[in-house]
Amino acid sequence: MPNKTKKEKTPAKTATNAKPTGKETPDNTENEVSKSAKRKPNTENHPPPTTLTKIKYTGPPHVKKDKRQNSSRFNVSKNRELQKLPLLKDATPAEREELFIQKIRQCCVMFDFVQDPLSDLKWKEVKRTALNEMVEYVTQNRSVITDAIYPEAIHMFAVNLFRTLPPSSNPSGAEFDPEEDEPTLEAAWPHLQLVYEFFLRFLESPDFQANTAKRYIDTRFVLQLLDLFDSEDPRERDFLKTILHRIYGKFLGLRAYIRKQINNIFYSILFCHPRFVYETEHHNGIAELLEILGSIINGFALPLKEEHKVFLLKVLLPLHKVKSLSVYHPQLAYCVVQFLEKDPSLTEPVIMGLLKFWPKVHSPKEVMFLNELEEILDVIEPAEFLKVMCPLFKQLAKCVSSPHFQVAERALYYWNNEYILSLISENVTVILPIMFPALYKTKQHWNKTIHGLIYNALKLFMEMNQKLFDDCTQQYKAEKQKEKERLKQREDAWTRIQNLALGNPQVQGDMVINPYPNKYVPMQPHPDVIAGTISSNSALNPNSMPGDDEGDVVASMERLENEAKELQKKKSKDRPLLRRKSDIPHDVYTLKALETHKRPEEYLSTSSENN
Repeated sequence: MPNKTKKEKTPAKTATNAKPTGKETPDNTENEVSKSAKRKPNTENHPPPTTLTKIKYTGPPHVKKDKRQNSSRFNVSKNRELQKLPLLKDATPAEREELFIQKIRQCCVMFDFVQDPLSDLKWKEVKRTALNEMVEYVTQNRSVITDAIYPEAIHMFAVNLFRTLPPSSNPSGAEFDPEEDEPTLEAAWPHLQLVYEFFLRFLESPDFQANTAKRYIDTRFVLQLLDLFDSEDPRERDFLKTILHRIYGKFLGLRAYIRKQINNIFYSILFCHPRFVYETEHHNGIAELLEILGSIINGFALPLKEEHKVFLLKVLLPLHKVKSLSVYHPQLAYCVVQFLEKDPSLTEPVIMGLLKFWPKVHSPKEVMFLNELEEILDVIEPAEFLKVMCPLFKQLAKCVSSPHFQVAERALYYWNNEYILSLISENVTVILPIMFPALYKTKQHWNKTIHGLIYNALKLFMEMNQKLFDDCTQQYKAEKQKEKERLKQREDAWTRIQNLALGNPQVQGDMVINPYPNKYVPMQPHPDVIAGTISSNSALNPNSMPGDDEGDVVASMERLENEAKELQKKKSKDRPLLRRKSDIPHDVYTLKALETHKRPEEYLSTSSENN
């Protein structure tokens, strides 16, 4: 009966909880509803409702805010009504400076582009028109940037742009792919773009005087400018890159400070600054900062300062181990190659550093390393190549043997580079013995494209030194033969051990030795174990009678079992097994709630009652 009842109740639950689909007919639906209504228990048998203790909250009312879009936080101005001023070209030369300042001050008014983007459209258009007019005014006219313009223009730039950036929209640890992922764009970009354009034209103007502007563009200004590089909008980062480069070129006193602060940004990524640990461990502007550094490194004077060498070895090389390397790797490789073109003596520590940070299980990252390594080998000096060729080609041999076809393919493309091929031919006696086993073994690669590249590399090695190639072939075959002999000797040794074990009088019936320790073999009783044990016992004891062999074996087995039981009892007496329980402090309210709690079994109807 209970089983039958359980089967009858199950379809009722599924029918009442299931969502109606388009295939159901009205008749079927009414039947299911009527069945569920019949089986619905009486409401009088339900458990009583639980009384809830309501807590009176005395405080300000909670206002539910709209969900913030991924945009910067701006301090919206209170008075946003702007008066449309006359055009600069219509004003007299004496009035232009004052009118220019008025328009700059008008552009310091901030509007809301996120919460209510359709608000203040009239005044937003006034500001946009003023910014467009000022950009044209500074670009097309001369002697318009006077001493009174500097503080106003730089203040307007700071008010519009220096702001708190929103948290990253990418999930923590996710890599941003510029080719596939859509960037998060700034909602206020229609005004920000014109502000950036105006400030860039302001810096590039022939009337711009760095001595006058250095009172306003200082270290604090540069630090706030560098903070904006974490913006997710690529358009903003592109403007910032150009502006910071102009500032680096015009303000000589800020150059060391700019390099130091860029280093600090890199250090914060490498050594897990708390900001990156608890947020995204990612910075959006690394590629742009490295692009600026590439042009800076290109202008370094020779010989290189120790500061610059430390920057290469302690900052640029460790940047290769960051998980978001794919976002900025081309710019990073360019900076490294620029250093090596300046000072070839840095080639050995750079290549050894790359080999140190070489990825183990990340194939796309390994392809990036191979790309960068080929760029380095294109500019390497032959004398420096001799210092690194052994560890370098040992790593290349591993890449050629990689089961990932892109890694193996990228490594084999080195033999299509004429300069690298010339370096290999000059040192073929050292390189060929390193590479030959990997090349010969990879002939059985699963990808057919790799086969053609392998035969191409072997053919080039054969043309370089035929005798050495034959010697390597013979040595490789001899090594393979020795390896086969070692494996056979190992198997023979395990077979001898198994035979000796089977002939041992103390062998158990359920023990079989595995002759292949590296392979799993299930333990199965050997058919000749017991017979072999009995015969061996009789052979070892010449005074035993033929009929007593089986009795001796049974007696010895019983004796061993008794000894094992006594030893187990002794262990349990010496050290009894106890279950440890953690002492957790009990909550008074929890205990009280458990005491007053009444289980609902008495209110629930049983299956027999329903029937």
